[in-house]
Amino acid sequence: MASHIQKFKIALCQLLVTSDKERNIARARELIEDAALKGSKLIVLPEMWNCPLSLQNLSKYAEDIDAQDSPSISMLSEVAACHEITIIGGSIPEKANGQLFNTCCVLGPDGQVKAKHRKLHLFDIDIPGDTTFRESDTLTAGDTPTIVDTDVGSIGIGICHDIRFPELAMLYRSRGAHLICYPGAFNMSTGELLWELMQRSRAVDNQLFVATCSPARNPNAESDYMIWGHSSLVGPFGDMIATTGHDEATVAGEIDYSMIHSRRENLSLAEQRRGVIYKTVDVLGQIA
Repeated sequence: MASHIQKFKIALCQLLVTSDKERNIARARELIEDAALKGSKLIVLPEMWNCPLSLQNLSKYAEDIDAQDSPSISMLSEVAACHEITIIGGSIPEKANGQLFNTCCVLGPDGQVKAKHRKLHLFDIDIPGDTTFRESDTLTAGDTPTIVDTDVGSIGIGICHDIRFPELAMLYRSRGAHLICYPGAFNMSTGELLWELMQRSRAVDNQLFVATCSPARNPNAESDYMIWGHSSLVGPFGDMIATTGHDEATVAGEIDYSMIHSRRENLSLAEQRRGVIYKTVDVLGQIA
């Protein structure tokens, strides 16, 4: 595992996203640079930060990341290298082999892409009289969990709906994650009930840090998908360290990894688990 610092400042940039892609990229850069100048070593962007969350329009905003034809990732690379920070690049629509993915890139202080996570669980919901949304009609699901060693610890990545699946978070803990970052965009129907609950549950289940970053709520958005907001940082006992409302804002908080060791000593869930009765199998060869 890479050497990393134990205590640092994290910033969650809750960006107000518009239909103007160039404006979104420029504004994201401003928020990242401001957070870096204020001392943040890890900066997280929201899900779909370069475009509105409108499934029928994603293709026109999509970028080919592998072909290095991505103005969004190029900007993140430049800023990461300039300020020597680690960036969890929220997510953008990625085009590859005729398919669309919801993709998060992690960039290191050298500006290089250290990892790429494609959203594993696509959000399909149908509540009569309330909300209907089917990502699987437009997007293709990824098939690989992503955990990356960085200067600021071992970080697991999930995107939005990925947070609802505790097995993924358990897998990340078993592989040594200190922190799980979930760029996400819960809507008004699910956000009030579940957004904070899911974050605190994943944190306390696995006794690690969880950071979520949502776009800001845009009442003038062209999409009828209204976003809940409330980006947050949660500690390993499920404690809410920092959060915000639904407007554009940057949430800053301190992560101290010594808290993980302390909390696991206080309540040793790993030792108390009944592995002879139940277990989670990592299909790549490990036991969670």
